[in-house]
Amino acid sequence: MTSPEIAYRRRLDPAEISAVQDLLRSVADTDGVTPVSEHVLLHLRHGGDWEAHSFLARLCARTGAGPRSVDGLVGYAHLDMTDRIEGPSAELAVHPAHRRLGIASALMDALEAASERAGYGGRLRLWAHGRHPDAAVLARARGYVEERVLWQLRRSLLSALPAPRLPAGVRLRAFRVGADEQAWLAVNNRAFAGHPDQGGWTLAEIQIREDEPWFDSAGFLLAEREADGALLGFHWTKVHGDGANGGGRRGPELRGRHPHEPLGEVYVVGVDPAAQGKGLGPALTLAGLRYLRSRGLSQVMLYVDESNTAAVRTYDRLGFTRWDVDVRYRRSDR
Repeated sequence: MTSPEIAYRRRLDPAEISAVQDLLRSVADTDGVTPVSEHVLLHLRHGGDWEAHSFLARLCARTGAGPRSVDGLVGYAHLDMTDRIEGPSAELAVHPAHRRLGIASALMDALEAASERAGYGGRLRLWAHGRHPDAAVLARARGYVEERVLWQLRRSLLSALPAPRLPAGVRLRAFRVGADEQAWLAVNNRAFAGHPDQGGWTLAEIQIREDEPWFDSAGFLLAEREADGALLGFHWTKVHGDGANGGGRRGPELRGRHPHEPLGEVYVVGVDPAAQGKGLGPALTLAGLRYLRSRGLSQVMLYVDESNTAAVRTYDRLGFTRWDVDVRYRRSDR
C-alpha cells in the first residue's frame, strides 16, 4: 500500500528545483494554467531573502524495512511567512497522474502544522490558480472560504487601439536600467501603498526582474513631467513566450520556439497619487498596448482584483474581457 510522504525543505537543492519545475510544467500542460504565482517561480530560479518554505510529496510503499519511495515527486507546496499581519500564504500543486490519492490533503496538513509551529495558530491563506474545481472541493472540505478574487482579463491587439492622449506637459520615455530604479520604486510604492502584491517593493525585487529573460526596458514606459523630469507614472509591459522575450538586461533577442504564441501582459500600470485624475492611467495603458502590438503580438492579458471596480471599468472601456480567475481562500474560523 502506498501513501504520501511529505519532506520539508528550507532550501531546495538543484535536483529538487529541477523536479519541482518539471512537476509545475506537467500541471500547467494539463490544467492550462501555472499552479503557482510569479514570485514562487522567481524564488525557484533565483532564491531570495524572504522566508520561503517548501514541502515535497512522494508516494511511498510501507514494508517491513520501512517506507520506500515508489514514485518521483508527485506534489509540491510553497509557504510564504513574510506577512506578519495577514499570516502565512500557501500554494500547492499535485501531479495530474497522482490526484485523488490524498496528496493535496497531506500537503495541507504539513502547511497548517507549519503555521501552527510558527505561532499563527494554523492560520493560512491559500491561493488557487484557474479556479480548478478540485481546489474548491479541497478548500471547502477543510473549512476555507473565498476571500480574494483576482481576474485575468484579455484583449485582442488586432482591433482598434486609439492613440494615447497624454496630459499637457507630460512625455513618455523608456526605462533606463541602472538609472531609474529608485525613482520608479518611490512612485510605485506611493501608488500601491497597502497593496498586497505591488506595494512596498525594494530595489532587490526590481533587479531580480531585470535579469529575467522577459525583461524589456523598451517596453517599460515612464511618464515624466517635461518641466523637470519628475516621474508621474509608468506602464511596465511583459511578454510571455520564447521568441518574443526581451532578453533581460541584454535587450531584445530571439530565443527558441515556445509551444504557444507569444502573449503580451499589462504587467503593472501605476500613477503617482499626486498626478491621478488627469487621464494618465488610460493613456499609459494604451501606450503600452500599442508597444506590444508593435512587437507583433496579437493578444494581451492583465490581472486585476475583482473588488477594484474602478480599474475593472477602465479595462472594460479599453476592450478587455474576463478570461480566467485566481482565488485566495482563508480558513473562516481563524
